[in-house]
Amino acid sequence: MVRPMVARITFPASISETLNYNEHKVQKGVAICVAENNFLLPITAMNFYHKLDWFNQRNKLNERATTKTMHVSLNFSPSENFPVDKLNSIAQDYMERIGFGDQPYLVYQHKDAGHPHLHIVATTIRGDGTRINTHNIGRNQSEMARKLVEEKHGLIKAGTTSNELALAAPIQNRLEYGKSETKRSIANVLKQTINLYNYVSLAQFNAILSKFGVKADRGKEGSFTHRKNGLLYRMIDKDGQAIGIPIKASSIAGKPTLAYLENRFTLNETNRDVLKLQLKNSLDNCLMQRPTSLDKMIQFLSSQSVQTVLRQNAEGRIYGITFVDHKNRSVFNGSELGKEYSIVGLAKKLKTEKQKVIKLIHTEQKNAEKSAQQMEGLVNDLLQTEPGTQHIPFQLKKKKRKNKEAYK
Repeated sequence: MVRPMVARITFPASISETLNYNEHKVQKGVAICVAENNFLLPITAMNFYHKLDWFNQRNKLNERATTKTMHVSLNFSPSENFPVDKLNSIAQDYMERIGFGDQPYLVYQHKDAGHPHLHIVATTIRGDGTRINTHNIGRNQSEMARKLVEEKHGLIKAGTTSNELALAAPIQNRLEYGKSETKRSIANVLKQTINLYNYVSLAQFNAILSKFGVKADRGKEGSFTHRKNGLLYRMIDKDGQAIGIPIKASSIAGKPTLAYLENRFTLNETNRDVLKLQLKNSLDNCLMQRPTSLDKMIQFLSSQSVQTVLRQNAEGRIYGITFVDHKNRSVFNGSELGKEYSIVGLAKKLKTEKQKVIKLIHTEQKNAEKSAQQMEGLVNDLLQTEPGTQHIPFQLKKKKRKNKEAYK
């Protein structure tokens, strides 16, 4: 059976954190280090510190480079389990095609998601101390490598449809009621989100679905659906109001029921450290732009593929904030990232920035007024004459009469 592959590349700031993320999975029994490339020792003879030391030795060859770590994930169809030698062959082929065939890297097989996938940790620093240019590597080298690897290893092109909740290309448009068949459209959205995004609650899953006009609904508390742990999927309008006929989860291909989602919550809990760091970096980058309002912050984040969902109570008061990173496919509540990213922390930050801008404007106005006053004073000084030195036009001056008595 042909299988799809999706490649994702990130550039974490810390090699130790990236390595620790994968090694922690190994300790928990949900990942295995299956291969190494250009290390002195085989993987069976290395512990965490051996691996970290080898990466650090290479990275020290270039102190000026800021991007030294590359973290790749290669994702495959949930319907297949590859043997280790097949996975290693795909990983090696892919790394060679993107220009990392001679680099030190480690390959980890992860088993904590609904589909088989590999994580590859590599350094961008060559043996001579130069850095591999990774600008647009995802769009250029990786995309070309993915297609060639698909052909060589008999993989179906990423984004090809199937009857499973499998990997697929991102959804481009929000669903609109009446323009397509409800059940099929909802199933398509689920197929492209449920196993691809990292979320740990129904509320977070709904934050993802809201972008595409869908909601997972447990029903009102006390209702038959709620009491039986049932789940309905609905189309929603831009205001979040349900429209059309609800679809039972058990009737959709892959059966994305509440029990299925709860299993995903548990699996995703152990796979969030790197994703959290990536989202915090995006938020920090946004805050460096010094937005002075929540709207400006939301607008900037949207340009970076980060969706902001404000959580409001029945009275319309905002009590929380959730961020959906559609680039790295993860969801976090602001408070999960740290106090400074909670709605209260961000409100204080935005208020401070606004006050700084207001203060700067006032200062500039005062300086402008002061400069104007100084200029006016200078002009007045130039126009005024000193006492006793009043200028009289030459033509109006009377000739002095000679004192004839002096010659007498």
